[in-house]
Amino acid sequence: MTQMDANQALAALLAGNRRYVAGQSAHPHQTSGWRAETARGQNPLATILTCSDSRVPPEIIFDCGLGDLFVVRVAGNVLDDVVLGSIEYAAEHLGVSLVLVLGHSHCGAVTAAVEGGHAHGHIGSLTERLRPAVERAATAGQDLVEAAVTANVALTVAELRAAEPILAELIAEHRLHVVGAHYDLDTGLVALLDV
Repeated sequence: MTQMDANQALAALLAGNRRYVAGQSAHPHQTSGWRAETARGQNPLATILTCSDSRVPPEIIFDCGLGDLFVVRVAGNVLDDVVLGSIEYAAEHLGVSLVLVLGHSHCGAVTAAVEGGHAHGHIGSLTERLRPAVERAATAGQDLVEAAVTANVALTVAELRAAEPILAELIAEHRLHVVGAHYDLDTGLVALLDV
């Protein structure tokens, strides 16, 4: 795949999602020949930061194949230093020009953070990381879980845009664009968020 600018990459992702929603997925870049080609190196069109939820597989919902996406998955699509380092690697070393932060409906991690209480094991670290989104969403006047999903995407996008030194510099140089989106589990549709 040739390198795309952020607008082209975003258009390609949304076109793939429309094919997926319509039941007309093309399943590109999934042949043994393409696998051999990508074994020599990668040139993904976008980085996707999304939830580990098994119902949100980026390559399927964007109708992409091997090497098309640099995917970082963690419950609740939360950001920490390891996740940030992965995103920086894709931007700086692979030349990816688009980072898409993808939240989704019915998110279990966000639901756990909304419900509060004591989380067993290391799950508490996850729900604690989601607490600012829940607090922001509490003033939204709508379904708290869905508002917290959107708030979490917005907060993560803002953190990525301000991440020094790599991402902030690439954004200032117009070499990287960070956007937020929401995936609807019921319809399969990805909608861009104004964040």
